[in-house]
Amino acid sequence: MSAILFLCLSCTIQAQDTTPKIDSLRSITVTGVRGAVLLRETPIAITTVSEKKLTCTIEPNIIDALIQHVPGLSAVKTGPNISKPVIRGLGYNRVLTLYDGIRQEGQQWGDEHGIEVDAYGIERAEVIKGPASLLYGSDALGGVVSLFPFRPTEKDGHLHGRWLQEYQGNNGLIGNALRLNYSDTKWWWTAKASYRIAKNYSNPVDGPVYNTGFRETNAALEGGRELPDGFFQLHVTAYDNLQGIPDGSRDSLTRRFTRQIYEAGQDTLDLRPIVPDPVLNSYALSPLHQHIQHYRLYTTIKKSRTETLLGLQQNIRREYNHPTRPQQAGLYVRLNTLNYGFKYMAPQWRNLDITAGINGMYQANSNQDGTDFPIPDYHLSDGGAYAYGKWKHQFLTISGGLRYDFRHLSIPPNHQFTPLEKTYTGLSSSLGLTWQATSTLTVRANASSGYRSPGITEIASNGLDPGAHITYLGNRNFVPELSWQEDLGFDNKTRNWDLSLSLFNNHIGHYIYLAQLADPAGNPVVDAQGNKTFQYQQSSAHLYGLEASTALHPESLSGFNLASTFTLVYGVNHAEKYAHTGIDGEFLPFIPPLRWTGDLELPLIPRFLLNRLPHQILLNLGLEYNAAQHRYLALYNTETPTPSYTLFHAGANTTIRLSKTLTIQWLVQIENLLNAAFQSNLSRLKYFEYYTRSPNGRPGIYNMGRSINTRITIPF
Repeated sequence: MSAILFLCLSCTIQAQDTTPKIDSLRSITVTGVRGAVLLRETPIAITTVSEKKLTCTIEPNIIDALIQHVPGLSAVKTGPNISKPVIRGLGYNRVLTLYDGIRQEGQQWGDEHGIEVDAYGIERAEVIKGPASLLYGSDALGGVVSLFPFRPTEKDGHLHGRWLQEYQGNNGLIGNALRLNYSDTKWWWTAKASYRIAKNYSNPVDGPVYNTGFRETNAALEGGRELPDGFFQLHVTAYDNLQGIPDGSRDSLTRRFTRQIYEAGQDTLDLRPIVPDPVLNSYALSPLHQHIQHYRLYTTIKKSRTETLLGLQQNIRREYNHPTRPQQAGLYVRLNTLNYGFKYMAPQWRNLDITAGINGMYQANSNQDGTDFPIPDYHLSDGGAYAYGKWKHQFLTISGGLRYDFRHLSIPPNHQFTPLEKTYTGLSSSLGLTWQATSTLTVRANASSGYRSPGITEIASNGLDPGAHITYLGNRNFVPELSWQEDLGFDNKTRNWDLSLSLFNNHIGHYIYLAQLADPAGNPVVDAQGNKTFQYQQSSAHLYGLEASTALHPESLSGFNLASTFTLVYGVNHAEKYAHTGIDGEFLPFIPPLRWTGDLELPLIPRFLLNRLPHQILLNLGLEYNAAQHRYLALYNTETPTPSYTLFHAGANTTIRLSKTLTIQWLVQIENLLNAAFQSNLSRLKYFEYYTRSPNGRPGIYNMGRSINTRITIPF
């Protein structure tokens, strides 16, 4: 290991000084309802992740990359390439993902449904923590993950580009991405393509985890024109992913993974053969996998004080679970979405900015030639109107607004589902202030209410999702969730150190959650193939906690940065029957535990390279501590306790200049340096277990072990 670490320090690189400067920190802008606004004037908790941070982070997917930089953000995981964002303990349909301002709509109700986005094409990101229903409507109750693709800025009339190659050692992930772009004073365009392939990941307990490989292909063509009083943009993207999903079946004695070879009627655990080693270590996918395709076509037109957005999306999901009929999909659904938005930004009047707008979507979901139908065909119409204002006077900024939403859901008679017509309405509001108390200290306070209509699975599910290995049962009598949250934050940024603290208190009425179904004897309901049954419940909930971060970056030590983050969230079910019951019903399920991270960056420039490399080599050392989670939902074996674990990371990066116009940016990282065996509290694979006890005392599937990763980027 010492030899490997020495190699990383000697051969890797960083392009430029990463020391934060106070002037740049104060001028950071975020995308607000009125356009770009100063972060220090925003009363809600927002974390920005720059292109530089994303470039220097190697993770299996974009959500995992953001987690490394955003306290309060975590993920429900189903293997390396499937991470569903969770903000302050809220996830699934409570967290809205935006791609360039467009709602990401892709069957996000499923446990194993990830984010259909090309990670190599994202330039920067913003994470809004807390209710954002005022701007975005239903499904933004817990927050927003906003992803922004690359935009050329050179405007020199020349062709530019970037070639990226990546290798992740644990699962043999090979990634390649090519980007070409052009821009002048009037026109710009970008063409992007990427391909990633990975085999099964491994860990020190399970070895290679069967059926966790994937193949992902992306392409995009984007362009636009600058107008005298605005701009016009048109974008087309395509995403295609062949994704393995493990079921966790094993031999009861050896704990080696087995695979299904018979249909459900004839399939039993003792008839499943052990997966041979060549298959475990192959890039070939199992016949039992998912095929996800996602297409976008959208345009944005901005003129003077108006901005119009119109987009079309299609998401196609096939889940193959028939071993004797590999071409027959178990789940086969197609979701078409029309997105729209319009806003008007009024002229400033007496330090007051007012913006009004509407946005929403229309959806049509249909089951195709599948054999399983966990959700029905449906049509959904969604829309909302809002008004937002911001008043600024010297060091004080007050902002807030009001929004009204409606959503109509129509389910025709299809398969095992009866017809349903539902209309939901809701009001959202927000009022907050920021106060520049001193030249370095900003205080912010915000109170907001949010609204979320029940999702399609929560209302109408009644069947097996083969990829999740779960039978879902919904409730047609559910009413919308209503949230009221208070936020208080402090940010102190100087030339040498930063300190940030955010506290939140969130009450949710009619909170919808999943609990495992049990028989009269209290035993979980499980079918012959090990598929569990979960039923949606509704009650009141309370989530509260904090995020804190510090960073020391002395001006006298260029490139030195010592950073730390701390995150804590508690979730309580306020149903009367669960009062003071602890793990037997009082605690909400799937709440991330206390998390503390520490990162050290420092320049490392060997003397013999000083005259050859004009840029410094930057060393990075880090650790991540996740506390034990003893506040879990044990009722009906929905969850189990999670022990604490600590992960160590190391790496380095630099830039090698080959000529005046050609450079190579080289990054090496070692994740889980000590090859720790651990299970994340939010990993679904932790519960992929067929037996009541394990011979080695370690049930379920463990997270990824040590991974030595490298990335080379060549801009031109």
